[in-house]
Amino acid sequence: MNHDSTPERRYGDERDPRAYVAPAVATALGMMLAPLALLFGALSVMATDSCGPDDCSAALTTALDLVYGTLFLGGLLGVAACVAAWLLPRTRRWAVPRVWLAGLSLLPWTAVIALVFNLPEG
Repeated sequence: MNHDSTPERRYGDERDPRAYVAPAVATALGMMLAPLALLFGALSVMATDSCGPDDCSAALTTALDLVYGTLFLGGLLGVAACVAAWLLPRTRRWAVPRVWLAGLSLLPWTAVIALVFNLPEG
């Protein structure tokens, strides 16, 4: 215990000079990937043109439901993860969670793009 007037500093409490890097990169990539995922997700309904919306395979309708669910719920969670990465304290102790949150914020957009490009036959 420290008996003088200065408080004890724990390991990891020092400022992280690069704390903004991971959230900034995730924000920049998200600003490019999110509109692309929204565009491809909106255009993915055209996969039902050849079979009609009622006669398509169960695999295609399930994949489309997954695309739209990921756009909605995953989009909300992705934005929340990006905001949380920006709001974490800018100390070294929070460096790893900050990088994980920044990376996870991009997951919904990349998942939607991957799902759209791998839609099953109708």
